[in-house]
Amino acid sequence: MIGLLRGKLLLKQPPDLMLDVNGVGYEVQASMTTFYDLPELQAEVTLYTHFVVREDAQLLYGFSSQTERELFRHLLKVNGVGPKMALAIVSGMNPLEFQQVIHAADIARLSRIPGVGKKTAERLVIELRDRLPKAAGDSVTPTLIAVPETSASDEAVNALLALGYKPVQASQMIAAYENQGLSVEDMIRQALRASLK
Repeated sequence: MIGLLRGKLLLKQPPDLMLDVNGVGYEVQASMTTFYDLPELQAEVTLYTHFVVREDAQLLYGFSSQTERELFRHLLKVNGVGPKMALAIVSGMNPLEFQQVIHAADIARLSRIPGVGKKTAERLVIELRDRLPKAAGDSVTPTLIAVPETSASDEAVNALLALGYKPVQASQMIAAYENQGLSVEDMIRQALRASLK
């Protein structure tokens, strides 16, 4: 129903965004990969979106590329994978990395994504191996953005909680980076990379 939004970026608090599109504020949940690509507040941004209607909510998920949105949609077709888990997977690795992990049947790496256990990882490999191309993916290099340092570690922890990590785990993951003067996005990126190694 809503496939693309272009408007002014009003708010970015991982994983939530707000876009002003001709005077209408759209709340969007975005992957961390998309967050790395975002410009500063008040700048114009274009997001490819996926609209989810549930009994208790209507949610918009936003992505900086069509490839990332396509991966999200493939993930939703896997039995037992909902939007929250799909967003965590897309946040944990870019589409090319995910395709390589699926074709290599790297169950251990998939299992390190929050909410993805061994059985779900095996299901992902079985169901997506034939759907995903072997060598396609985004060639766009994510651009990191600067975010005010005020309570950056708290924002980073909240972002990990929204992606499905437990509070203690999220705090431990961010603690290693909070005194290094990193932006929220840098802390999240480093923490996610470290957790998937």
